[in-house]
Amino acid sequence: MSAPAELSSAELSTRLVGFVARELGVPAERVRAASLRRLAGGASRELFAVDLETPEGALELVLRRDPPGRIGESDRGLEMRVLQAAAEAGVPVPRVHWGSSDPAVLGAPFFLMDRVEGETLARRLLRDPGFAQARRAMTRQLGAALARVHAVDVRRPELAALPGPPPGASPARAVVEQTAERARALALEPHPVLELMERWLLERVPASGPAALVHGDYRIGNVIFGPEGLRAILDWELAHVGDPLEDLGWLCVRTWRFGSDALPVGGIGTREELVAAYEEAGGRRVDREALRFWEACGNFRVAVVWLQQSRIFLDGKVPSVELASLGRRTAETEEELLRLLREEA
Repeated sequence: MSAPAELSSAELSTRLVGFVARELGVPAERVRAASLRRLAGGASRELFAVDLETPEGALELVLRRDPPGRIGESDRGLEMRVLQAAAEAGVPVPRVHWGSSDPAVLGAPFFLMDRVEGETLARRLLRDPGFAQARRAMTRQLGAALARVHAVDVRRPELAALPGPPPGASPARAVVEQTAERARALALEPHPVLELMERWLLERVPASGPAALVHGDYRIGNVIFGPEGLRAILDWELAHVGDPLEDLGWLCVRTWRFGSDALPVGGIGTREELVAAYEEAGGRRVDREALRFWEACGNFRVAVVWLQQSRIFLDGKVPSVELASLGRRTAETEEELLRLLREEA
């Protein structure tokens, strides 16, 4: 029988202690939850800081759980396995301990991972004097880490469920076609810039090399950093098999620069610095025209994300001013798409 959709903090703590005790093979009374508190962030998943006392010592963890009622949208078990494979490849990620896809355990699928101390707010990275060294180091760190991500063997049996394009299909063409289809389904008014960009992209689909593990949302907002730079890469729920240049292009999308347009890599670095670090760390050679395609495609995808956010508000699903305002950002991204088209002319 399924667990209730909503659990109180006390019930969540009790169930969590019971689950960890079973995983450790000890009586429940030998595990204690010293604290359990909800964390900010986690736009699509719930995050809790958990301090446990166990026979093996104290554990400082993060519980990453699907929001109750949204079970089945993605696979926490697969996300766990991707994190484990990435760690084995030398990617800086939190260590994963345990998890379950059974909603009866904690109300929704979840997993537990080490809590990595540090900062996650991109605007602090770009503006805080205490992160000056991080700003100088992180472009190269992100490039080197991405090379290790793409070195993960996607043929591993535990990664067989990763989504990807149909056999023999172009990953780039598949992304453009899927994005364009979503735009047409979501738009409540004409968006000629998006239609123009769809044609532009389909005319310039690059050749793809061997398929690789793609993080799917590789940007400054999905990492933990400290004064020295990168500490951990988070949010692997969109991981898939595809063209590795998709991640490089996504990192250069204008939206993730927070106004620092002179430095296209997250507002902290140049494309040249990113590519050099990626190639030096063992990443495949980066074709600059293909990277340009993926950056343009990334902006195209972001515009559709804004459309999707606005529809949640306009359809009355969530009465959120934030969602309504995000919908207005479609025009901002369309401006960037027009700039990219003018550069081509």
